Amino acid sequence: METVLAEPFRDTNIGREAEELLRPCVQCGQCTFICPTFRLLDDERDGPRGRIYMIHELFEGKDPGANIQFHLDRCLTCRSCEHSCPQGVRYGRLLDLAREVVEKSVPRPLGQRLARRALRAVVSHRRRFTALLRMGQALRGILPGALRSRIPQRRPAGAWPDRAHARTMLVWPGCVQPALAPDINAAAARVLDRFGIRLIAADTGCCGALSYHLAAPDEARAYMRRNIDACWPQIEAGAEAIVMTTSGCGAHVRDYGHLLRDDPRYCDKAKRFSEMIRDIAEVVTEEWQDDLPPVSPATDSGRPRGSRITFQSPCSLQHGVKLNGMVEKLLRRAGFTLAPVAYAFMCCGAAGSYSILQPALAQALRARKLETLLACRPEAVATANIGCLTHLAAESSVPVRHWIEMLDEALEGKVGPT
Repeated sequence: METVLAEPFRDTNIGREAEELLRPCVQCGQCTFICPTFRLLDDERDGPRGRIYMIHELFEGKDPGANIQFHLDRCLTCRSCEHSCPQGVRYGRLLDLAREVVEKSVPRPLGQRLARRALRAVVSHRRRFTALLRMGQALRGILPGALRSRIPQRRPAGAWPDRAHARTMLVWPGCVQPALAPDINAAAARVLDRFGIRLIAADTGCCGALSYHLAAPDEARAYMRRNIDACWPQIEAGAEAIVMTTSGCGAHVRDYGHLLRDDPRYCDKAKRFSEMIRDIAEVVTEEWQDDLPPVSPATDSGRPRGSRITFQSPCSLQHGVKLNGMVEKLLRRAGFTLAPVAYAFMCCGAAGSYSILQPALAQALRARKLETLLACRPEAVATANIGCLTHLAAESSVPVRHWIEMLDEALEGKVGPT
């Protein structure tokens, strides 16, 4: 798609990048029918082809329509369209650029501005989020049903091994995961402890994804720099990798090198930082070698262990990190039977802040996702992202858990510490 940049965007970094991102698109429409919001709303403006056309008009200085912000807001940023695009259009990055431009040029109603600022002020700060969550959990029993369902019950944290090993890796705490599901990283530490790796919680804050996708790029980059500085002493001391147990953060942190490429102080560090990011599935796959036995599908009592589960592969894992099928192989090796899931590419509707800012669409997408996940009557649903886990668990009739917790239980007494 040829783009003649309007005067305000000529000779600017954002204009040049937008032109480069728009160029491969031929408006073929192969992305349209794989888009969750188009399938739900049947509106071309709520599919990637329609949004790209509006973004093209925006950067050419033409009127893309007064409702461009409305339709960009309704995009999940699931990047399913990127997976189906024959031209390799990097739609997610293009969307972020457009949102940044539109945020500056289209005034938002006061209620929307306050809601977005509140999200960034609370969710991005672990202590603030934890305090508010604990307050809600304490009052959960007296709250109305609709509100009660949005506040997850408190989950216990298991033991974190602290044995000395020759190998060390850092694990990303995340903003909300320590409060919502503290055993996820502890389970990852227990699994890697069996393979002779000590996992240490990194002293990081918010990864910056929330701010970045809410069109606050300067704030997002400040988080990025802070995280690099926090991890750098341990990186220089020999930490092998930075392990991610939430695929949403993982997809964003892998882009630090690109997003800080114009920062002379941080560009080299950011590149190295991004190269060190490993999803927990990548680490377990590499360490669980063929000379270690597969796990029996039965517990010590002889009762089948999670004999039938489904795996909800988050959009960030499928289309962002592109680790399709890796977790499923590990779960099968651990003795679980994975039932097939129809329309596995469809987003569950969590999508970071989407479930809060677009509740009606998020709930409709969740209902469709749960219908496919529960069609085979599984005993549990496994996933790889805290946002998806919390969103689905609020309405699921079976437990929704992180797959590393399930793997940790399966490996107990089967694959011992080295």
